[in-house]
Amino acid sequence: MKTRKIILFDGICNLCNQSVQFVIEHDDKNQFQFASLQSDFGQNFLKENNLDATQFDSVVFIEDDKFYTKSSAALKISKYLDGITSWLTIFMIVPKPLRDVVYSFIAKNRYRWFGKQESCWLPTPELKAKFLD
Repeated sequence: MKTRKIILFDGICNLCNQSVQFVIEHDDKNQFQFASLQSDFGQNFLKENNLDATQFDSVVFIEDDKFYTKSSAALKISKYLDGITSWLTIFMIVPKPLRDVVYSFIAKNRYRWFGKQESCWLPTPELKAKFLD
């Protein structure tokens, strides 16, 4: 049985969009689906799980019935990617509060450092099947 793996991301963040494209390029097993946090799917998930549906400063990784946020989400995602990226999971030994301080610092500055778009990134027709509405 195939494990369901969904990545929710900030659809207007350039860093987040580049990260999604990186994941797509390094997902040799075609195992991820994506949705922006601003999408109907993303908003419903956030509300159903008592997460803030107005703040988009964390990636959310859904794996079957569990979900992860911030640094845990990023590191769990890296585990499934090909190449050296999968080795990033070694940072799970760093205590979550410390990892999340670094994650939150980057998230807080992401628009200033990487910019943002006026609307959510739209996938190409070939990639559309990987995205949830």
